[in-house]
Amino acid sequence: MDNAGMKKGIVLKDDWPGYSLDLFTYPEHYHEDIESVYIPHGIIMNRVERLAGYIMDDFADNNNIMVLCVLKGGYKFCADLVEFIKVLGRNSNKYLETRVEFIRLKSYLNDQSTEELQIIGSGDLSFLRGSVLIVEAIVDTGKTMKALLKHVETFEPKMVKVAGLLVKRVPNMAESLTDYVGFEIPNHFVVGYALDYNEYFRDLNHLCVISKTGKMKYKV
Repeated sequence: MDNAGMKKGIVLKDDWPGYSLDLFTYPEHYHEDIESVYIPHGIIMNRVERLAGYIMDDFADNNNIMVLCVLKGGYKFCADLVEFIKVLGRNSNKYLETRVEFIRLKSYLNDQSTEELQIIGSGDLSFLRGSVLIVEAIVDTGKTMKALLKHVETFEPKMVKVAGLLVKRVPNMAESLTDYVGFEIPNHFVVGYALDYNEYFRDLNHLCVISKTGKMKYKV
């Protein structure tokens, strides 16, 4: 596989069941609320480190980048990605200064994407005139990302790249919008590693599949 292909993520097949909960540690109060450990934390971290290397290579001609983190689900992915970029820079001769700003998008109720998209905290993004890296936890149809990209491009940045921890295989999936992908997964609703279900499960380190019991317990 060429370098471009590697940037597009590790593909998890539709029939991938995940790992038994008995193999890992997790908050005990979620025992009945998750079905399996879909992607263990260690694998997530290793993949994020690899994405940091791709970003360092692609932004090599830049002295600094503006990292735009999409909250809330993207904060752990963003924090780990930026830290790996810093570590790689300290161990090489191409240190890349990073500045992180935050934006919040809301387009989910329970486990369903809604038509309404709210962009919160985007009053003034005029600082996005240089090289920009948007960091998002999940990209599926791309409706949310397209709206954000359209908003960011009004500030005429020099370059815009998108890093997504997960790209979901859904009808009209927006793989082409994402330059760096951690994992391509089936259309499962996963939680953990800061991804939530109505604000629950953010404290899970692993990415897990929520159970029917968990959906009913935390439904609003």
